[in-house]
Amino acid sequence: MEIPKSSPEIFDRILMLKKSPVFSSVTTENLYVVAQELVEAHYMPSERVFDINEQGDHMYVIQSGKVGISIDSSPEKKNYVAVLKEGECFGEMGMFDDLPRSATAHVIEESVLLVLEKHRLKALIIHYPDLALGIIRSLSLRIRTSNESTIQ
Repeated sequence: MEIPKSSPEIFDRILMLKKSPVFSSVTTENLYVVAQELVEAHYMPSERVFDINEQGDHMYVIQSGKVGISIDSSPEKKNYVAVLKEGECFGEMGMFDDLPRSATAHVIEESVLLVLEKHRLKALIIHYPDLALGIIRSLSLRIRTSNESTIQ
């Protein structure tokens, strides 16, 4: 598939997605269609993107800013197990397992997030099955890396 000419914004999104753990094994051609579906959202410090135990139907890629992830049962507590920055993504588990959110996402500094809705991802996977294979491979490598770090 030939990639049509696109704006610098789409090109930057493709580069960002390629660096993310969820999309690192997805082909550039498939990243192009994903990049077109991303919607920009702006968040201010102290806002929460989502709370633990909410139903999740969006995933997020950080274009700029920082987001803290807390697994405390109280969404107000900010005991971060991870602080995510530009190029990292979160909320992806809800795209695949249909379970409630396992964490709360707190905005630490003003952030621009690229948002992908679950129904849009499912539609892309139907039309571009190799996209699913790339995501599965990326997630598998992520689990493998996590397992290896736990063993050491």
